[in-house]
Amino acid sequence: MYALVDCNNSYASFERVFNPKLQNVPVVVLSNNDGCVIARSNESKALGIKMGEPYFLIKDKIKEHNIRVLSSNYTLYADMSNRLMTMLENYTPDVEVYSIDEAFMYFKGFDNFSLYDIGKQIHQDLLKGVGVPVSIGFAPTKALSKIANRIAKKYPEHTGNYYIIDNEDKRVKALKWTKIEDVWGIGRQHAKKLMSIGANTAYDFTQLNDNYVRKYFSVVGLRLLHDLRGIPTIQQEEVKDKQNIACTRSFDYMITEYELMQERISTFTTTVAAKLRKQGSNCEVIYVFIRSNRHRHDLAQYNTGYSIKLPYPTSSTFELNKHAQKALKLIFKEGYHYKKAGVILMGITKDETKQLSMFEYENPKHKVLMNVIDSVNKKMLGEKIKFGRNDLSRKWKMKQDFLSQRFTTNINEIITVKAE
Repeated sequence: MYALVDCNNSYASFERVFNPKLQNVPVVVLSNNDGCVIARSNESKALGIKMGEPYFLIKDKIKEHNIRVLSSNYTLYADMSNRLMTMLENYTPDVEVYSIDEAFMYFKGFDNFSLYDIGKQIHQDLLKGVGVPVSIGFAPTKALSKIANRIAKKYPEHTGNYYIIDNEDKRVKALKWTKIEDVWGIGRQHAKKLMSIGANTAYDFTQLNDNYVRKYFSVVGLRLLHDLRGIPTIQQEEVKDKQNIACTRSFDYMITEYELMQERISTFTTTVAAKLRKQGSNCEVIYVFIRSNRHRHDLAQYNTGYSIKLPYPTSSTFELNKHAQKALKLIFKEGYHYKKAGVILMGITKDETKQLSMFEYENPKHKVLMNVIDSVNKKMLGEKIKFGRNDLSRKWKMKQDFLSQRFTTNINEIITVKAE
């Protein structure tokens, strides 16, 4: 059996662990630069706050209903997620982290155990150990466990936050209850196509012919079809190294000067280079892009990017930044107001399979230096060693007017208890 464990309103729930004043009140969490809503508590959902709504458009509603607003605190969320995923391994070693707030668990050899007891225990332990409520769906396949999880989350008072699809009647009933657009892996366009032929529910989808599904929805759609029929087809995925590594950011204000953009690109390159080294890889292509503010129709628009094939695979920040700056110089134009930029590394290969060049090669001292820098920054829990082109004063922060403290990762921001 598979189980999907999903945090309920994860970002809002993570914030509530350390701020009891947020309990039972409407809460929204905003995206980078406080742009739009990316998380809502149940109370905010009830007030009609939608996912993706721009913050500036709902300010009046927020004030009217006294909704608590928070900037996204990814440092806190990542640490809380790691604690939760670590606890899940107490129940089975086969845990597949699907996202920051979701994980699949595979219970092989648990035939003589009660999944009801296991589900209840997981929910209680996570609520006590991490402080976050979760919903759990058990089923013989991953796709069905997604649907079981949705049922557990939709009817917590009846399910106790965990639900098990363990027979054919439950499977059929769950599929008929699930709208086709809510099926895991069915995107908006595929949902429209399926509804146009009368497949409005997950059950309708399972009644389609295999050849038809393979023809119009590829082999991925066929695997999903079999999974929903109760035939395990979507297997557990192994953790794989990333094939592309990116760092893209919107700025808190528009940039017009070339020197300021140089600093941004340098900082982004430093970030992706560290990620590249962390997975023991090198890259062969670097892509840099810059974007003007598409929401400012009164300003001239300019969006472009440029990729450079590196002379040899590398993970050196020095080498990558040198080529990133070359790309920026080729695409930057004066007179535009830039709102976003990014650096993407491609052509990623493992370090042990690095292809050497006969005529050009990397300074061997770089590798040793990069290892030292990464080690120091890791031990110091932050970017303590920086490169010359980076902004040493760290004035380039995202707009985060409602940021909470990093309670679990920064000793200067841990929770304070006042006893009288």
